[in-house]
Amino acid sequence: MDDLHGRIRDALGSAPVSVTRLDGGEIGTVRRVDLDDGRTVVTKTGSTPLSIEADMLDHLARRSELPVPDVLYADDDLLVLTFVEGTPVNAVDTDGGVSAAVEREAADHLAALHGVSVDRFGFGWDTLDGPIPQPNPWTDEWIPFFRECRLRHCADLAVDGGDIPQGLSRRIRLLAADLDDRLTEPERPALLHGDAWGGNVLVDDGRITAWLDPAIYYGHPETDLAYVAWTDTFGEPFFERYRKRRGIEDGFFEDRVDIYACHPLLVHTIVFDDDRYVRELDRTLARLGY
Repeated sequence: MDDLHGRIRDALGSAPVSVTRLDGGEIGTVRRVDLDDGRTVVTKTGSTPLSIEADMLDHLARRSELPVPDVLYADDDLLVLTFVEGTPVNAVDTDGGVSAAVEREAADHLAALHGVSVDRFGFGWDTLDGPIPQPNPWTDEWIPFFRECRLRHCADLAVDGGDIPQGLSRRIRLLAADLDDRLTEPERPALLHGDAWGGNVLVDDGRITAWLDPAIYYGHPETDLAYVAWTDTFGEPFFERYRKRRGIEDGFFEDRVDIYACHPLLVHTIVFDDDRYVRELDRTLARLGY
């Protein structure tokens, strides 16, 4: 802690007067820090290169209107952000969870984010999904990108780490081989949050105050929507509003949401020592016919 205090003082020119551990942060330890100049900041420390998270937040701040914390300082093992008031959506302690108004606001945010586009799929550098390396080679078509850089990439990591059995990996590869017939190419590559679930959305006084922990790249908007659906973060008010803003193609809820859910399920099997994700991946593949 003495080393952390010194690094914060050197980085920001102000000394910590109190430090409080916060929940959250899959790739590091998150703390609220009150400084002697009256500012409050959030620090993240850890072994995963936090400079990549800083670059992702900076890209979102520059290229979109998505509310994200400002980066005050970053290196590979220390990230300092502005403190944003709010409670994660998945921890909101009210009957029925967040309001329909918050769900619609979230849909507005993602619809606007998905309006930010480039001419190819991928990103200018490899990013991270939590602690998982996320390769982003520029690719002309979406389906080959998703097949190689998301589905097969994570399946290989999961097999190499002993996180899923070979039989499950073979079923994922069968799905990957059929993607040309089961997925659609979007009209344009969209800037994605990449980790759109309730733990990464802060709400305060009935409004969304920040989106956290991105895993950005340019891809199909349906991947963000599938993440929302898979985690049950938002419901019908969200999807109705998004449909009005950008549209949702037929077949998404019936088929493609499960296909796209296989990617975060693989990530979760790698990151967390919890067999429930392996079992859920097994059930998801079975629903898809594999």
